[in-house]
Amino acid sequence: MNQNNIRNFSIIAHIDHGKSTIADRLIENTGGLTKREMKEQVLDSLEVERKHGITIKAQTARLDYEYKDKKYHLNMIDTPGHVDFGYEVSKSLKACEGCLLVVDATQGVEAQTIANAYLAIDNDLEIIPVINKIDLPSADVEKTKQEIEDALGIDAQDAIEVSAKNNINIDKILEAIIEKIPPPKGNGSSKLKALVIDSWYDNYRGVIFIIRVFDGTLRTGDKIMMFSNKKVFEVEELGIFTPKAKPVKELENGSVGYVVANIKTISDAVVGDTITLAENPTEEPFEGFEKPKPFVFAGIYPTEPENYEDLKEALEKLQLNDSSLVVEKEKSDSLGFGFRCGFLGVLSMNITKERLEEEFGLDVVITSPSVLYRVKKTDGEEIEISNPSMLPPPQKVSAIYEPFVKVEIITPSEFVGNILSLLQEKRGIQDNMSYISQDRVLIQYSIPLAEIITDFYDKLKSLSRGYASFDYDFKGFEKSNLEKLIILVNAKEIDSFSMIVPKEKAYRTAREVLKNLKQYIPKQLFEIRLQAKVGGKIIAKEQVSALRKDVLAKCYGGDITRKRKLLEKQKKGKKKMKQLGNVAISKEAFIKLVEID
Repeated sequence: MNQNNIRNFSIIAHIDHGKSTIADRLIENTGGLTKREMKEQVLDSLEVERKHGITIKAQTARLDYEYKDKKYHLNMIDTPGHVDFGYEVSKSLKACEGCLLVVDATQGVEAQTIANAYLAIDNDLEIIPVINKIDLPSADVEKTKQEIEDALGIDAQDAIEVSAKNNINIDKILEAIIEKIPPPKGNGSSKLKALVIDSWYDNYRGVIFIIRVFDGTLRTGDKIMMFSNKKVFEVEELGIFTPKAKPVKELENGSVGYVVANIKTISDAVVGDTITLAENPTEEPFEGFEKPKPFVFAGIYPTEPENYEDLKEALEKLQLNDSSLVVEKEKSDSLGFGFRCGFLGVLSMNITKERLEEEFGLDVVITSPSVLYRVKKTDGEEIEISNPSMLPPPQKVSAIYEPFVKVEIITPSEFVGNILSLLQEKRGIQDNMSYISQDRVLIQYSIPLAEIITDFYDKLKSLSRGYASFDYDFKGFEKSNLEKLIILVNAKEIDSFSMIVPKEKAYRTAREVLKNLKQYIPKQLFEIRLQAKVGGKIIAKEQVSALRKDVLAKCYGGDITRKRKLLEKQKKGKKKMKQLGNVAISKEAFIKLVEID
């Protein structure tokens, strides 16, 4: 195929604006699949993607379309839409020359619309605005066009108005892709240079990865080299997706397709890596390559100890398809053996939990998440910690740095006051606030990642009656005034309850944790002391009173000295029990405690 007749494009949108439905219609209208083979969200291969209406793994489809008596290859790259997969999205967009920016005519511009549009602008893509769901009674096309222009600075007067569900104006999208998106550049006779867009593990063929060829031609039997680790593999199979897999003999310059090369571990084919020929390699790899780094950490434990090996096997299988998932063995006094896992963000953490439960049939407990901290010690050494129990003693800590994110919230103006109060409560710093229409406001804040990984989204939706949309992007590490909060039960430190908290919130957090702990710890025959300690100083305490056993019940009258003797004996017994007795927190109580904020 002449590269002038190739178009590489992506579809970007906020969640639930109809991205996957538009992809379905494009595949259907170009004959990629027959009506019998079609199903909703055809590119969303995971059950969890269908359930939540989100895309997690990038998928591609070559659409063959004839326009003005010429045949065209339209390579559609369906990208994830959530910020947790921002790195993968940026690499998918790097593989394109243009994109469709889909906006719901009933919802207007939302937070992820802006974030994804900026990614497209940064990659210098040709952006085609598409306004979807025009058939709905509440659709306001003119208002949506105005919001696109005001919020993004993109001319939307010629935006394509479609209804993907009812197949209205889908042909106009195909024509716009050909007319407005430029063909790929590059030279087919140059040294091979290709970008890894996505990869996954197949039990029978090893790692399969999707590439976009920018220069040169890749053929079956060629020996390729991964630029990041210099490992060499022989290409066993090349192919394209229509979206059905279809083997081909070569992938020429400008093409998008899949490669099978007997690669055993997914870490050898990481998104963003450069592929070249081993015998005649390119000199310059693509810029911006980095191995995915987790920022959110949580403990995952089986509710039944005998399921430990099953959980281990399930996590290993998930790691085969997700190079960003970090898993380490961990032991808790209350929950037994489990794993400390690192995730790209809260969404990827929740999806991992759902996949463990739905795909592997496991019942698991996931502890309250924490973030990655950088700690500068007094001797000048810098370390990274993901577990509060790993924080060195206060006298050895010079400074603690925590990850900050840039938050963008779009909300109706009536809820601005409540949302600003929430952001202030979460230690946010205002960057900007502007109106994108008469009644919709864009709020931009810098906020610590630790403050948004638990209940922030729920509170935001509650305060805005569900109308606010929210997106964030990693900003960097900043120095913060943080301390380690240690919880003690009868003077014994409980590592699982340790947390790193802002100094100004330490007392309030300590009171809240002890209050919950008191509620769930069962009474014993002796008094239980609950304490919270910061920097060697007790800042809060609670106590669980002892169960009262009536030792005088068997005394029917008689001398008072006999009763005193029994009471004195009980007093000594309680004192001894208090010194030697262990407080066992039941698994059910512990689960409730580790899952609270």
